[in-house]
Amino acid sequence: MFGIPGKQAVTITPAAARQIAKLMARDSHQGLRIGVKKGGCAGMEYTMDYVTDIDPHDEIVESDGARVMIAPMAQMFLFGTVIDYETSLLESGFKFRNPNVADACGCGESIKFKDVSELEAEQQAARR
Repeated sequence: MFGIPGKQAVTITPAAARQIAKLMARDSHQGLRIGVKKGGCAGMEYTMDYVTDIDPHDEIVESDGARVMIAPMAQMFLFGTVIDYETSLLESGFKFRNPNVADACGCGESIKFKDVSELEAEQQAARR
């Protein structure tokens, strides 16, 4: 929907692909659907849900046995995002490295996206 021909909307790291494939196999899911919704202290939050039926409007990204579906209304916000899975001493979970994010709350659960003028300025600077 908002993609560039020949370029995937998001990139899935090998660590994230292993975790997604493990989650898919556990309960025979078709994959994970990622999206965004209003909420949190910065204004928006990522969502992740198991998929049993693929929506024909979803953008589908597959990597190393993992399948991620991007909800149609989230595609413009997630384009260019790298999805990773990190494990540390205190926590483990999916991490989104999204070039479209302008700000995030201290806990990292909530994000604010760049507005159109910021994105246009970045594109013009990249062309120079």
